[in-house]
Amino acid sequence: MTDTATDAYSSFTVNDLESTRTFYQDVLGLRIEDRDGMLFIHLPGGAYTVAYAHPKHQPARFTILNIVVPDLPIAVADLTRRGVEFEHYEGTSIKIDSDGIYRAKGPWFAWFYDPSGNVLAVCERDVRPSGTA
Repeated sequence: MTDTATDAYSSFTVNDLESTRTFYQDVLGLRIEDRDGMLFIHLPGGAYTVAYAHPKHQPARFTILNIVVPDLPIAVADLTRRGVEFEHYEGTSIKIDSDGIYRAKGPWFAWFYDPSGNVLAVCERDVRPSGTA
């Protein structure tokens, strides 16, 4: 089956298309295309994902989208200026610094929520030693 596939994409539900469009376009800077009552969110690298409103939407409690950036501290600072609040996972074993960055050995991550409560992350692809700047 996959040897004849021509495309693939993921999709997720949201509460409201307008607030979703505003967030993904104006805050995250992604290109949005309205099509058939859904939002096609064009991602860096050429792929896309689809957001659609559902009356019984339940926020995804796992990460539905990782956006890879070359320098996570700079991206987090920029998104913070745009009003994004990063998750700190208080009371868990996940050690996140005051900027909202998980700086353990491996790729660094910073998690946040879209307006419908779905979990997103910005991250670096490259592995950094634990705690380095």
